[in-house]
This record gives sequence, structure tokens and C-alpha cells, in this order.
Amino acid sequence: MTPPCVLFEDEHLLVVNKPAGWNTHAPAPFAGEGIYDWLRHREPRWASLAILHRLDKDTSGVLVFGKTPLANKSLSEQFEQRKVSKRYLLVSDRSPPTTELVVRGNIARDGERYTSLPSDAGGDPAETRFKCGIGNAECGMWEVAAEPLTGRTHQIRVHAAANGFPILGDTLYGGTPAARVFLHAEQITFTHPATGEAVTFRAPAEFAADARLGLRHALVGAQTPTNTTVRLLHGAADGWPGWQVERLGDFLLSQSEAALTDAQTAQLAAWLAQLSLRGAYHKRLDRRVRETKTGQASPQLVLGEPAPERFPVSENGLQFEISFTEGYSYGLFLDQRDNRRRLLTGHIAAEFPFTLHPSPFTVLNTFAYTCAFSVAAAKAGARTTSLDLSKKYLEWGRRNFALNGLDPTAHDFIYGDVFDWLRRLAKKGRAFDAVLLDPPTFSQSKESGVFRAEKDYGKLVALALPLLKPGGILFASTNCATLSPEEFLATLEVMIQRAGRRITQQHYVPQPPDFPITRDEPAHLKTVWLRVS
Repeated sequence: MTPPCVLFEDEHLLVVNKPAGWNTHAPAPFAGEGIYDWLRHREPRWASLAILHRLDKDTSGVLVFGKTPLANKSLSEQFEQRKVSKRYLLVSDRSPPTTELVVRGNIARDGERYTSLPSDAGGDPAETRFKCGIGNAECGMWEVAAEPLTGRTHQIRVHAAANGFPILGDTLYGGTPAARVFLHAEQITFTHPATGEAVTFRAPAEFAADARLGLRHALVGAQTPTNTTVRLLHGAADGWPGWQVERLGDFLLSQSEAALTDAQTAQLAAWLAQLSLRGAYHKRLDRRVRETKTGQASPQLVLGEPAPERFPVSENGLQFEISFTEGYSYGLFLDQRDNRRRLLTGHIAAEFPFTLHPSPFTVLNTFAYTCAFSVAAAKAGARTTSLDLSKKYLEWGRRNFALNGLDPTAHDFIYGDVFDWLRRLAKKGRAFDAVLLDPPTFSQSKESGVFRAEKDYGKLVALALPLLKPGGILFASTNCATLSPEEFLATLEVMIQRAGRRITQQHYVPQPPDFPITRDEPAHLKTVWLRVS
């Protein structure tokens, strides 16, 4: 399914409406994917996407990517020769000095900021035309159109601030704090690289909308039958430290260590109305969950009507059963959505496809939980083996198979300790085209004792490798907060080398964009796809 953020696509161009709060590209190796990275690795036809221009993380609007060498060359030249026309819209709570203003000067970097300088004082020349449109002195807001004639970093933000009307929300340049930076790339016009005709792409500004919802809608849409699950609010990254909210079909699930505040309850009520949902639940996060009874650990209804004991939700066109009555876990980990899509589509990343042939392509899903990975692989045509310590969750997995028109009897479901069964399967000479490792951070069984990801993940990999066919795919994942990405990858590399095997392809995947990674809310999920010879 084409993501809702896509405005236009042809053989040469991909045009998107980038939401506020999403980088154009990843700022660091283990940071969250930018919209470019997320798109490039999503579809085979987008594997050669090229960045032609950029928008700041907190700026929304029209962004153009090239798909062919012709487009990349043509658009790069048009940008360099200033033949591309761009129109932005900004809001300020301070009145511009005139209705029309042309700002010329140089821009130079100053730490994390950029500064406006006289034309003879160093830096790079920059020019912006401003036109004040709708102004409302009573509410203290002014809407200003901005046309950058050059393309310097932070150019509009710097020039607006230097002339007394910093953008609302742009605290880096003296703007009044707000829910987002009120700057939007509204329109872009250029010559199509193949037809030679002028083309214009537009996306209206939606400053009044909730920017957090805007990001999520760009990923999965507001109301789509193929995707009804998304994390709407991710803690401090979305301005609410310690609080997470997920949409699960027609219901909201709120999670935090404390009871809901009045402000949080009001936010849930607003989303229920805005998204036309039926009810909201709240789950108290408890570190001593193993000592808590099922009824106490289960989410509690706080608004609206109660959910059925079991109900389906949609993700990437697949159906999964959810339950708020089974205790701490409700049946699906949303942060693995994109990895399930990779299994479903047979496309891991740009330059890293995998094929479901020779048939049957076999997948071993360890710590299978409710078998969501297995469902995605089976829907793509694989023969799956799901291994878990819980009979209850394996039965739940069988129901997930049936929900998607898959015959559970055509696949294997093994109840037991993962470590014990990895040894048993190896003794039987079993081998798989793909092995999936997604263990809990902490687990305990009679057979293997205590498992802690930070110290025992290597042991798990060593037991899994004999079951992986030469050239097979190893998927390794952990949400252990104390295990850094560098340490995690190093552990995998060491164990693979010790087994006398070699990594021939690798793709590291952070958590998806609806789980934003920021300094205030660091990444918890670390996953990597490996082809092992």
C-alpha cells in the first residue's frame, strides 16, 4: 500500500507531503529513519531514491525525490541555477515590519544555530522574499508567505527572526514556544525532467491540526481498512514523558506508571471524538508484573464503551486479534510493524530483497508470542514453525492464522523452552531459510533458567545458527535498554564468526517513525536483518 504521505509518483519523481517532526534523512547511524530512509527501504521501485533538497525536521510540506539519473541530474541543475520556485507559509505572533520585505545577506553557522550577517562578513549569500498576508492583531498572529531565492540551511527561519518576526514554535531563533514550528513548504514548481513542462505540486498547511496525529496519518492514514493500529503518542518525544497511547482498531490504549491526570483524560477524549473511536483504556505499567494477577494487570476502561473480549485490528492488510482481558500483554507489538511488512513483501531494504523460493521457504519464529511474524511470513507463502513457552499464546497465534485465511494445520506450532528446542531441532538436522530471534529482555523457564538479553543474547545466537541454512536470513531484535546498538551488533558478529560463518548482507532497522527517537526519548528497539553464508 502506498503511504498516505505520497502526493505524486511517476517513473522519474516521487513527491511527498512531509509531516512536521520527521527528519528528511537519518541524522546518525542508529537514529530513527528519516522519511527518505523509510521510503527508500520500503519499496523495490524506490531503492534508488535520491535527495534533491531538504526540509528541517519540524518543517512540514512538499518534498521531491528523484527516482532516475535523468531526474537527479535535471533537478540538481535546476536547484543550482535557481530555476526551482518554492513557496513557504509561516505564522508568527509578532508583526512583520512591512507587508512586503526582501531580505538579503549572508548566513553562517554558529553552533547549532545559523546567523544572519552583512554581505561582506563571511558566510553564504542568501535572499528571501516575504509577503504578509492574513494578519490578526486581536489574536496576535500573522501569516506570512516566504519565497527563498537561495537554499541555505534554516534560511527562512534566520531571516524571519533577524527582522523581528520569529516563527511561532521556533525557539532556536527566539520564537514563542508552541506545539510545532509553524513553517510549511506549501508549493514547489520546476520543469519536469522528462517532459520539459512546468509542474507544480502543492500541499495546504494544516497548522491547526495536531502535529502528532499528522505524523501518524502520513504513515498509515487517518481511517484506512488496511491499517488501524499505530502509536499515537510516544512519551517525551511527543511532549508527554512516561505516557504512551496506541490506537488499536476502534479503541485507544493508554499506558503509564501512574493513574491518568485530568489533562491526559481530556487528550484521550479529544482523540476519541476526532478519530470517531468507541472507547479508551488505561494500563498501569508495573515493574513487578509477574507478581500481579491477570485482572489487575489488564487495561481498565476509562472512557466510552467497553471493547469485546477479543476483537481484530488491521496492519499492512493483515488481521490480528487483540484482547484487553488477558493481563499485561494485549497481543501485538506495534514497534515491529515494519519488520512484519518486510516478511510479508519479501523486501528487507534497498539492495536487500529476499525470495520465497525455493518453495517452500521455511521460517523458524522463536519466542513467537501470538505468531504475528509467522502470519506475515505464511501470508507471503512461507512454511512457518512458531516456537513459544506459552500454550495460550500459541493458540492465540492459531486464531491469528485463521483470521487471515491461513490453515494453521499447514504450519508447525511448538510448545516449549526455546533454548531446549533449538538444541532438539539441531539434533534432528532441521534447517530453515530464515530464523527470527525476538526474545523478551527477561524471561525464565525451568529448563534454561533466567535469560537476560544483555548477557545471554550471544548464547541464543549460537544455538540458532546451526538451524540456519547457508545464505539464510537471520533476524535479530531486542528492546533491552541497557544494550547499545553497537554492543548488540558486535555480539552478533562475534557469534557468527565463532560459528565459522560470515555476514554477506546487513540492514539495521531502528523503531518505526510513530515511535520517534529523541534525546528525551531514546531508542528502545534494535533490530538487524543479516544474510549469513
